[in-house]
Amino acid sequence: MKNDVKMGQPSLLASDLEGVLIPEIWEAIAEKTQIKELFLTTRDIADYDALMKLRLQVLTEHHVTMADIHEVIQTVEPLPGAAEMINWIRNQTRLIIITDSFYEFLTPLLPKLGYPTIFAHSLQVDEQGMLCGYQLRLTQGKRKAVQALKEIGFRVMAFGDSYNDTAMLAEADFGALFNPPAKVVADFPHFPVVTNYEQLKVLATDFLKV
Repeated sequence: MKNDVKMGQPSLLASDLEGVLIPEIWEAIAEKTQIKELFLTTRDIADYDALMKLRLQVLTEHHVTMADIHEVIQTVEPLPGAAEMINWIRNQTRLIIITDSFYEFLTPLLPKLGYPTIFAHSLQVDEQGMLCGYQLRLTQGKRKAVQALKEIGFRVMAFGDSYNDTAMLAEADFGALFNPPAKVVADFPHFPVVTNYEQLKVLATDFLKV
């Protein structure tokens, strides 16, 4: 980590997960169940609590259990080049993935991604195996995680694709949007935009040189 020696301050990259390194899990569930409301993500509904309440209601109405969801998640693969991107970052500096997904969802995906460090939330499941609630690790968790990393001495670059990533990007020393939808770009025009991992490497390399 030669860049740390040069600048005297350790660097760290903070990444979103879904839409950046893996497909949207909820969209995969929607494809399998053909429940149209489950296609909605934070790209569509910025209020995360409202989005999750809708999801839990719809799953209950359609009697979709955690076992059904696990069956779908087992088929999810990282986006092409994602595992290589994770390895590239680890060879340059440190990486933490900060996601609004859930630990209960992510277990089957960890070996496919090389077991990165992930900050996520938790789900509540009832005796019938139905999702009945969720527990945030903390509110505004993405922004607060980056804030805390800066407070303990890290220089942080953050990247993500959606509305729920923008507070994290703003808090970081440098933030960038990765392959975001057009309306996120329009609403946050001050963030640089990249559409693939090679472009992301260029931004990260420049960040690490400072």
